[in-house]
Amino acid sequence: MRILVVEDTQVLGQAICDRLTSLGHGVDLMGDGQRADDLLKYQAFDLILLDLNLPSLSGLQLLQKLRQRDDDTPVLILTARDQIEDRIRLLDEGADDYLTKPFDFGELEARCRALLRRKQGYASNVTEHGNILVNRDSRQVFVEGELVGVTNREFRLLEIFLGHLGRVLSKDEITDHLFNFNETPGPNAIELYVGRLRKKMIEGDLVISTLRGIGYVAEIAKPSKPQ
Repeated sequence: MRILVVEDTQVLGQAICDRLTSLGHGVDLMGDGQRADDLLKYQAFDLILLDLNLPSLSGLQLLQKLRQRDDDTPVLILTARDQIEDRIRLLDEGADDYLTKPFDFGELEARCRALLRRKQGYASNVTEHGNILVNRDSRQVFVEGELVGVTNREFRLLEIFLGHLGRVLSKDEITDHLFNFNETPGPNAIELYVGRLRKKMIEGDLVISTLRGIGYVAEIAKPSKPQ
C-alpha cells in the first residue's frame, strides 16, 4: 500500500519509512506540513502517518485541511502529547487513531494494519476470498489450506486487487499504490509482478484479467453449479 509519513525528525521519519518499506509498502517521507498538504491535493495515499509539530503548517492544520477537502484517507497521528483533551480534539478533528511517542514499532505496524484493513472494509486481519485465505498479521497466503510463498511486494499487490474487486485498475494506479517517489519501476514492472502473482495463485479463486491498453480487473471466481 502507499503510505505518506509526515515527520520533521529525519532520523525517526526515515526509520519508520525503512520499517514499512521492508514490509512491501510504497512509502514517502515529508518533513514540512505545507509541502505535504500541497502533495495531498493531487497524490492519493492509502494511509497517512502524521506528526503534529511540523514547520510551515502544523499536523493539526494539515488534518483539518484534508478533511475540509472531504479526503477520507486514514490518518494515524504520531504525538508526544498524552493529555486526554488533546486526544479527544484530534479524534474530533478527523484523526482515525493516534500513537504516543516514544512508541514500539511493532505497535505502529499493528495500528497501520488495522487502519488499512478498515479502509478496505475488513473486520479482521484474516480474511477469506473464495478458496484463498489472507493473513495480514503474518503476511501469509493460503490456497485450499496450502501455504503459497509470496514476496512482500506480491503480497501488497494481492491486497490491492482484493481491495478493488470488480474495478478496473490501470498500471499507473497500481504503480501509485505499490511504489514510492524514489523508486523508478521499469515500464514492464507491473506486468511482471502481475504475471508472478498469477502463477503463484494459479489454484486460487482470484481471477486477474488483462484489459489490453486499459489495465487489469480482478474478481473472485464463482463455483460452477453442478450439472
